[in-house]
Amino acid sequence: MAPYDVIVIGGGHAGVEAAWAAASALGDGGRVALITMDPTRIGAMSCNPAIGGLAKGQMVREVDALGGVMGRATDHAGIMFKVLNRSKGAAVRGPRAQCDKYHYAAEVQRILSTRPAIEVIAGTVDDLLVEDGRCVGVRLPEGWRAVHADAGAVESNLACDRMARPVFACPGAPRPAAALRAEAVVLTTGTFMRALMHTGDARTEGGRVGEGSAVGISAMLRSLGFELGRLKTGTPPRLARASIEWDALLPQAGDDPPVPFSDLPAASLAAARFPGLPQVECRMTATTPAIHALIRGNLHRAPMYSGQIEAECGPRYCPSLEDKVVRFAERDAHQVFLEPESLFTDEVYCNGISTSLPAEVQREIVRGMEGCARAEVLRWGYAVEYDMVWPHQIDATCETKRLRGLYLAGQINGTSGYEEAAGQGLVAGLNAARRVRAIDAVRIGRDQAYLGVMMDDLVTRTPREPYRMFTSRAEHRLLLRADNADERLTPLGRELGLVDDARLRAFEARVADRARVLAALDAAREGGRPLRERARQTDVPASDVAASLRAAGIHAADDAVDRVVTDLRYEGYVVRQRAEIRRHAEGERSPIPEALDPDAIVGLRTEAREALRRFRPATLGQAGRLAGISPADVSLIAVAVRRWRAGGSAPGAAPARR
Repeated sequence: MAPYDVIVIGGGHAGVEAAWAAASALGDGGRVALITMDPTRIGAMSCNPAIGGLAKGQMVREVDALGGVMGRATDHAGIMFKVLNRSKGAAVRGPRAQCDKYHYAAEVQRILSTRPAIEVIAGTVDDLLVEDGRCVGVRLPEGWRAVHADAGAVESNLACDRMARPVFACPGAPRPAAALRAEAVVLTTGTFMRALMHTGDARTEGGRVGEGSAVGISAMLRSLGFELGRLKTGTPPRLARASIEWDALLPQAGDDPPVPFSDLPAASLAAARFPGLPQVECRMTATTPAIHALIRGNLHRAPMYSGQIEAECGPRYCPSLEDKVVRFAERDAHQVFLEPESLFTDEVYCNGISTSLPAEVQREIVRGMEGCARAEVLRWGYAVEYDMVWPHQIDATCETKRLRGLYLAGQINGTSGYEEAAGQGLVAGLNAARRVRAIDAVRIGRDQAYLGVMMDDLVTRTPREPYRMFTSRAEHRLLLRADNADERLTPLGRELGLVDDARLRAFEARVADRARVLAALDAAREGGRPLRERARQTDVPASDVAASLRAAGIHAADDAVDRVVTDLRYEGYVVRQRAEIRRHAEGERSPIPEALDPDAIVGLRTEAREALRRFRPATLGQAGRLAGISPADVSLIAVAVRRWRAGGSAPGAAPARR
């Protein structure tokens, strides 16, 4: 076969964004292969069918501002939109949407099908092609198939009045084993590497229900010298809505009107409107002291406590119900949100009771909650343990340090969540394409985006549990709001080839709207003062400012007014944060040559040498954030870098990072 430019392995949220970003950045003539075990599950929401939340919502907005897929699919498939922390400052608000999981996956597949450069392949990868220390392709065992989009499914899904069907459901004939060559490979295995699912003492191979396990990739990565770890995550039981006393439970409503994730106008969505689907409510219930006693009495049957699971740790910030009962022994109840998974099925997700206890114990837990005395369990909760690659072995570009041309993204890097995976996928796909085009790699800064914070955290800190993004991780969070993601990143996305003309036009229209609002606030007066001064007052709602503008004969969109008012109120803080960023900019831009030997740095402490060898930071800024490296160590490293540069590369030394 003719070679590809980029091959992406895995059709989850990381793989989708990697394929899309690579195709965008490659431009005309580019070829991207997306290889996945089951193309009908591309874009599947394996756990909670929700997108966004605190800090996660900001990342989805950033992915969208850079031309990604996730925000568009969410706007099409969302069935309950809600901005969390709305009563607090804009810097910590997080947009979230409960989605119809079938429409979400179908819309992701539809979007991918619009890009001819992306070729979908049904199959598994059993080996990488490696030549001269570079990854140059993959090997596919016999039976792989080329996949084509089903035009009938696309047409049916556009109607949005029925359950969506997979778009990639038309595989071709099985083909013999083959070697597919590419300039770069992106590996996004999710929870499938040597994956095992556990419910009580029952174990099943697979990364999610109904799918298999990628067994060979772990051994392949180990043989290449990568250091692997093992992590655990889990999911709760699903219930039949008809068996729940739904109307007796406390309702949880979304925002009215809902706020979209994507900056693209509704006309660009499959449904040609926002929201694309009817909106619903969730319900709330809770565990009880009796349920907690039941769990404590059965801890010996939980795989994490019985020793059945090998994984080092699970997600501390999204723990199983067993973990919550043990760690928060003083609590006699935990909230549980009952969230519909689709408008067209009876499935309800039990948000808050992830568990791997035996089925009979899960049944008692569920039926002990208010409103669920006769609840029917459609699918039992389970834990899944899987292999991952410790992320100190990648650069902030997602490229591995050991094998050039190989990029890792998503849960393989020790992260959790759809949003974290999508962000890494975009970074990996972009940089894979830039390697193909022989263009310098891109590292997004901590001051530019939550995506930059995440990538920097991954390569400077060894995670103790699956990494999850929080607003508290970002020291510049006043700059990194959900509402200004377009201003921060869309011009950069255009420069990098990720942002198309339609998105750019929409961005420029919003910028012009905000400029008109700001000019109007300066021109309009209230009580003899410019209205701008009133807009700065934190006790004055933005809606009152909009009303004052209308009274002055100036009409502007509410979102434009909201954004301008927020900018005015954060202005002083932003000026101080930007000054701080400028002070640290020199270190962030100062690369550390790969050939610099830590043992040759005079005066450097042993702990600092070990940290440099393990993490191999790309810049002095990254080095300063490593545990074990002090400010004095950074000064010594900086001196060594200057001397190394003055003397030039040693014979046979590796080149500096691109």
